[in-house]
Amino acid sequence: MLVSLLVFVTIVAIGIPAAIIFIPLAMITGKVGPLYTACCVIVRVGYAVAGIRLRAEGMENVPKGRACIFMANHVSNLDPPALISHIPGRTAGFAKRSVFKLPVFGYCLKLGEFIPVDRTGNKESAVESIALAKQMLDKGLHITTFVEGTRSKDGRLLPFKKGPFYLAAGTGAPCIPVSIYGTETMMARGSFAIKPGTAHIVFHPPIYPAEFATREELMIAVRSAIASGLPEWMRG
Repeated sequence: MLVSLLVFVTIVAIGIPAAIIFIPLAMITGKVGPLYTACCVIVRVGYAVAGIRLRAEGMENVPKGRACIFMANHVSNLDPPALISHIPGRTAGFAKRSVFKLPVFGYCLKLGEFIPVDRTGNKESAVESIALAKQMLDKGLHITTFVEGTRSKDGRLLPFKKGPFYLAAGTGAPCIPVSIYGTETMMARGSFAIKPGTAHIVFHPPIYPAEFATREELMIAVRSAIASGLPEWMRG
C-alpha cells in the first residue's frame, strides 16, 4: 500500500497545478488538447513512480489520419490510463455514469467528451451511448472500449459485449484490437495495492467491418486478434 500512497501523493502534487492551469484554459478556448496531453503525462509519471514499465508494441499498425475504434481486453484498473496515454491523437471512451459525478475528474471526462454508460442493461441508454460515440468518430476522435464490459476476475478473456460491434458496423471505422497483459498482477480486482512490473500493450493490425458479413464474424475476428497477443493461459 506504500507504493499506492506514493503514487496518489505524486498525482495530487502534479495534478492540482495542472488542473488549475489547463481546465480553465479548456473552458475559455474550447480546446481540450493541452488538458488531454497533461493528463497523459501525469499518468506516465504516476506509473514511473509506481515502478511500472509500459511497453507498447505495434503502434505502426494504427492508421494515420483516420478515427479508429480501439478494442481491448480488461484485467485491471491500470488498463485504461495505460492504454489511453499510448493512443496516437485523442480518444474518447466509455465510462460509468457515476464516475462523471466525481469532482474535478468527472468534469475532465466531460471536457474530454467521454461517453457515460449505464450498467443497468437499459436499451435506450445503450442506444444513446452508441449514438454519442458515432458523433465522436465523425469529429475525428478515436473511441476506446474494453469489449468485455468489465474486468476479468482471473485474467482470462470474458465474452464480448455487442455494443462496440454495433458501433463498428454502423460507422465502418477501423477496429484496432489491443491485447493488454501484465497489469493483472500489479493491481488485482478489488484491491488498491499497486505492485511494480511491466505492462504490455499490443496494438494489432486494423480490422475493417466492411470485410465481414455479420457483426458476429467481426467479433470473432477481433477476439482472435486480441487472444493472439495474450499469454496462452489468458486466452479463455
